[in-house]
Amino acid sequence: MEVKKQVLFIHSAGPQGFNQGSSGLIRFLEKELDGDFELLYPEMPDPENPVYTDWKDQLAVEFTKLRGGAILAGHSLGGSALLKFLSEEPVKGPFPALFLVASPVWGLEKDWKKEDFTLTDDFATKLPEISRIVLFHSTGDNIVPYTHLEKYTELLPSAAVKSLLGDSHLFEKGLKELSEEMKSL
Repeated sequence: MEVKKQVLFIHSAGPQGFNQGSSGLIRFLEKELDGDFELLYPEMPDPENPVYTDWKDQLAVEFTKLRGGAILAGHSLGGSALLKFLSEEPVKGPFPALFLVASPVWGLEKDWKKEDFTLTDDFATKLPEISRIVLFHSTGDNIVPYTHLEKYTELLPSAAVKSLLGDSHLFEKGLKELSEEMKSL
């Protein structure tokens, strides 16, 4: 019996009901990855009023469920929470990939302050071994401005960048480029 590759997907902030938040992207990944992957998408604590310590505790639980070689992915706040967790907590790597979809850089602009989710200046040097980091962001993202992707390219210079035409942030109908990247691993 072949063991399926695991994907840990951390959703965005905000409501997570049907057709809200990351729900459309998760349904798309379930369909696209069905059969070949075990998609884990835990419900994170109080997504409409997220507190990093609560998310950190949930991430710690989720990381105990991972076998070696798990793929990591985060959407919006979920991506920045994963980066913070990976750079501050002891985790068992290596990881074949980390995918960040429309993730904010907290503290980048005055309207983007969430102190408890803000990364340390040297966070990139503290990440575990990750073979491939890929940043996905719409050029006209209507929630998290493209300037956040530009900042991540400075902070994570070895990351691959996938600039997407359009203004999508939630990717309600999915993100084919993301599923294709996962399948290529």
